[in-house]
Amino acid sequence: MNRIWLLCLQGILVRETMRFFQQRERFFAALVRPLVWLVVFAAGFRAALGLSIIEPYETYIVYEVYIVPGLCGMIQLFNGMQSSLSMVYDREMGSMRMLMTTPLPRWYLLLCRLLASTFVSILQVYAFLIIALLFGIDLPIPGLLTIFPALVLGGLMLGSLGLLLAATIRQLENFAGIMNFVIFPMFFLSSALYPLWKMEESSETLYWICQINPFTHVVELIRHALYLQSNGPALGWSVLALALVSAAALYVYSPSRGLKGGGGPPRG
Repeated sequence: MNRIWLLCLQGILVRETMRFFQQRERFFAALVRPLVWLVVFAAGFRAALGLSIIEPYETYIVYEVYIVPGLCGMIQLFNGMQSSLSMVYDREMGSMRMLMTTPLPRWYLLLCRLLASTFVSILQVYAFLIIALLFGIDLPIPGLLTIFPALVLGGLMLGSLGLLLAATIRQLENFAGIMNFVIFPMFFLSSALYPLWKMEESSETLYWICQINPFTHVVELIRHALYLQSNGPALGWSVLALALVSAAALYVYSPSRGLKGGGGPPRG
């Protein structure tokens, strides 16, 4: 039985990875988006945003160095939404419904999809970090290893959020607007582009919105892990967000309810 479970995970992982590399436009778009922020926007913001010494940095840093963890989070955020879009498409085409007819538990099949989506997002992040190093961004090389657990946790949480959206969207045409409605507030109301103390100086309300934004804690978890440090509050809030969002997503795909909008009979 364990062999069947592993074969299922391997099959879904290989399928999603091959699909990603076959869609070359998706691969390049995943890299171009953060590179535009790193090369173009950072040049303009560098003079406008002075950065004080904040954790995990031990000295003053240039703006390009600061936003790298935020851009890693952005890659995972967009990938989580993109993967959920593919789940909506699979549901419309019937392949997702066919997958759910296998004898394996539905929660395990969805977990395999989440792990495959997370793996693809981590590949994108490492490709981006390699390009950032080639651009001369000063990053700690050991941090490329310690960042991995943070990327797994962040990818699972953001992928679960995308899965929750995919479970509640009934038509493919409605997904793009709702996806943007989720992505951009989460990205801009976080510490991805600027420190939270900068936000607090301008608006106390926006500062607290950033504090409760789960994407903020994913970014800070990645930021500290990249510099060989841990961030207890960010880890705790990220784990809590993962538990709540994944539980909600799995509930929507519960066998007693069937696929949301899938039209098939529920499995007992």
